[in-house]
Amino acid sequence: MAWSAFQLLTLLWALVGASTQTRSSCSVPSEDQPLVNDIQVLMESSVTDSAFPNPSVLIAMNLAGAYNLEAQKLLTYKLMASDTADLTAGQLALTIMALTSSCRDPGDRVSILQEQMENWAPSSTDDHASTFYGPSLAILALCQNNPEAALPTAARFAKTLLANSSPFNMDTGAVATLALTCMYNKIPVGSEEGYRALFAQVLKNIVEDISTRIQDDGIIGDIYSTGLAMQALSVSPEQPSNEWDCEKTMDAVLTEIKEGVFYNPMSIAQILPSLKGKTYLDVPHVSCSPDHEVQPTLSNHPSTVPTSASNITVIYTINNQLRGVELLFNETISVSVRKGSVLLVVLEEAQRENPKFKFETTMTSWGPIVSSINGITENVNHKTYWQFLSGTTPLNEGVADYIPFNHEHITANFTQY
Repeated sequence: MAWSAFQLLTLLWALVGASTQTRSSCSVPSEDQPLVNDIQVLMESSVTDSAFPNPSVLIAMNLAGAYNLEAQKLLTYKLMASDTADLTAGQLALTIMALTSSCRDPGDRVSILQEQMENWAPSSTDDHASTFYGPSLAILALCQNNPEAALPTAARFAKTLLANSSPFNMDTGAVATLALTCMYNKIPVGSEEGYRALFAQVLKNIVEDISTRIQDDGIIGDIYSTGLAMQALSVSPEQPSNEWDCEKTMDAVLTEIKEGVFYNPMSIAQILPSLKGKTYLDVPHVSCSPDHEVQPTLSNHPSTVPTSASNITVIYTINNQLRGVELLFNETISVSVRKGSVLLVVLEEAQRENPKFKFETTMTSWGPIVSSINGITENVNHKTYWQFLSGTTPLNEGVADYIPFNHEHITANFTQY
């Protein structure tokens, strides 16, 4: 078979891309490595029997090299056993990547995600940019499992991004860059020549947009979006017109770590791969220890959660006073959950006990956020969202991270900003 010059160039680019995934990366100075180690230990300590299994944390653990192997096994085991029926495309994609990073076969999750993405379409060309976060993760996961099968879906997704008139937020742009870089590097030999040009054009647009968010001190967007942005800029075959100073960004991140900014497990999971010189493109290449199939015991790591007899009561109110009379409601329920459970468990128990408390979540870079309760859905155009409060104080953690205390009154209030 005679190959065209383009096909040979395609193969060369794939080989080069596979070997230069972190060509623009920078490293943590040896004297600052203890700072990175400390936040990794803090992140890993969030993995307990009762904690909501966070696939982003497992990905970060595996890319960095887990310190607490029992916690790594526990989180892997919980994700393997988790129900995928109600997961969004983004949640399912993260689960697939997490299991892949633990050298576990994701099973039929890949085919389910493939089908979801084949049926995916934005509601309009001016959809809010956050709409594309989950699908970007999905394209990345599919690319890592079967790039040839993912190619048509990825091309349709890229064309949708080109047509979209809404500006990207940082996390969406970064993940879209990672996804399309993966596809760009893995275009099968013999594919149509237009694929590479399409992915390159979208990547150029996105990285230029990301580069406009780089602040004078090196932070990209804000401190919490910087980790994913660092991954994106370090691997993209298309670089922005203004050169990115990776060392300056790294110095700024280390300064923020010293000031204690990174205490939330999700925020640590976002920044840790870049601090270890890794990106999500490295997920399929993680080396696992020979005993990675061993089920967790946690016998040497006492859980902070008491036995099942130690339950707490949480008072949970859902309130909407913003829309038409027929949609107004204020409902309260008391639910019993294990002490140490995250707020998401409270919501799930309330939903199980009373259908009025039915809710839906949307995957973001910080994990799931509640996007709909009792049929009332947040709307970017109307500037509405579901705000969670403890008493009258807004929560500063997500539903998958916040741990309610006994007799706490949590309110989900449909709010306009």
